[in-house]
Amino acid sequence: MTTYSASRFISSKTAKIANSGVDSRVVVWIREFLLGCTQGVRVGGQLSAEVTVTSGVPQGSVLGPLLFLASVNDIWRNRESTIRHFADDCVIYRKIINNADMEKLQKDLDRPWEWAVENAMKINPSKSKAIRFTRARVKDPLNYSLMGTLIPERAVINI
Repeated sequence: MTTYSASRFISSKTAKIANSGVDSRVVVWIREFLLGCTQGVRVGGQLSAEVTVTSGVPQGSVLGPLLFLASVNDIWRNRESTIRHFADDCVIYRKIINNADMEKLQKDLDRPWEWAVENAMKINPSKSKAIRFTRARVKDPLNYSLMGTLIPERAVINI
């Protein structure tokens, strides 16, 4: 995983927000919010030492959901398959007619890793599942991978 400095982290977040057309005064305000942003953890009555946030999105803040959306909004870039977001989950899918379509889908599954490295984010491939929707009889198991990890086939849905 790439380690970002706090200033690079803040620059990458505010650049994405600025590029989305947000007023420059709001971008400055968000930048000021992120400068010196720290987080700690409370377990029971004990509070950990605070550390500077250098990647990801500050948890538990009012701006957290907005910053997360700004962070992941470009994950669709350079994809041929369809991608849908919901909170911190996404679905990548396409109609598969032939081997070329399967290769395109695998290529699009390889891209989140590149995006994650560029954006100092983590993707957990063990949480991924493959689902096939088909009218045909299933002959071969799916063979897609994410970050070198085979994606298990969760279900075959006959339609």
